[in-house]
Amino acid sequence: MRIRLAVLVGRLVRVVARLRGGGSAIPGNIALRIAPGFLEHALGSMPLGVVFVTGSNGKSTTTNMLVAVLRAHGLTVFTNPSGANLPQGIASSLLATVGLDGRVRDDLAVLEVDEAYGVGLADRLAPTDVLLLNLQIDQLNRFHEPDRVYAMLERIAAVARRRLIVNAADPNTADLGRGARADLALVAFDVSPAALAASPHGVAPAPHIATRGTAALPAPLVVVESVEGSTAELTVDGQRASVALPARGLHYAVDAAGAIATAHALLGERFSTSVASASLGALETVYGRGEILDARGQAIELVMMKNPPSLQLNLDALGRVPQCVMIAVDEGTPDPSWIYDTDLSTLDHVDIVTGTKAHQWATRLAYAGIPVGQVIDDFRPAVDALLAMPEPTDGPKVAIVNYELMMELRLMMGYLDLEGGS
Repeated sequence: MRIRLAVLVGRLVRVVARLRGGGSAIPGNIALRIAPGFLEHALGSMPLGVVFVTGSNGKSTTTNMLVAVLRAHGLTVFTNPSGANLPQGIASSLLATVGLDGRVRDDLAVLEVDEAYGVGLADRLAPTDVLLLNLQIDQLNRFHEPDRVYAMLERIAAVARRRLIVNAADPNTADLGRGARADLALVAFDVSPAALAASPHGVAPAPHIATRGTAALPAPLVVVESVEGSTAELTVDGQRASVALPARGLHYAVDAAGAIATAHALLGERFSTSVASASLGALETVYGRGEILDARGQAIELVMMKNPPSLQLNLDALGRVPQCVMIAVDEGTPDPSWIYDTDLSTLDHVDIVTGTKAHQWATRLAYAGIPVGQVIDDFRPAVDALLAMPEPTDGPKVAIVNYELMMELRLMMGYLDLEGGS
């Protein structure tokens, strides 16, 4: 009875939230208050299990890729929208799928899971498979030090019931693989030395934190051999394959390798490299990750600065010195001091700096000898000023934004699909 009530009330709240514009995690929060066991009930009988995708960066993109590959092979898959990786976000996503009995009817679930909340979710949902993408310097205001995240990933991995998939190019996830339980099937994906050398900062891992095991990792099922723009050359189970990426950069190729390795492991003999490649080639960019907005008839490329590695790898992947660039950072990045460790050599100037952290950024740019055109404290006038500038001749205008102002910019340009708003 509680489950049925949770579904009915949650759906009503969901309709109201969407009428107000976009989505919300509030419906899921209400459903969980009415029926605290809603998640376990909904996902507890998936025929092919529950897959967790977690790590510091790349969760949304990899989840999107993995779901696309599995669906292209004929499976029905429940997943949470990009960024809805907390319990209430997953619950909101479920409300759009479950029947009144509160159960999902798909073959399996693929869930993007926040590192911190993933520990509790793993205990509740007992994932069959866990994909560990990376451990990078991430949200220092929230996690304080990467050692804490290592412990979180270790606890999530320990709950996997069937399979652990790890990034062998990341020293910490590789170590977690080597220390995995003997009864777990272990799958690895990797990056070739040549591909790492071609990227100015490699895959930007955190320092090696601990040694949990001495067992050798299995031969990687997928290897990133090279990346050129938004195309990656992979070796998949010994065969070469060319894969189109949703955006430029080695980090997107690593996400693709993780998705393909996981799909291959799940599907076994049913897996087809050509089907996987075609499905990735048809994917659109995930919300805010290398996305190019139609901004009142102009193109603006979004460069995310969620944490130090995300900014660094996204700058590395630009492939050009942008002619027209804005940096926009607000209180969503409480302590931006880590930008002093960021290599900003991709930039030779910044036209506009805006947001409540504008003056910290202007100071950092001054130390780097990078000239700043204007500091405009208010975000909306800054966006207007960016759009008033002449259009570049070498590609779109570039907006380097933190998460919160990325969402604000999308809303300003009429993109009402709020992240996590299922």
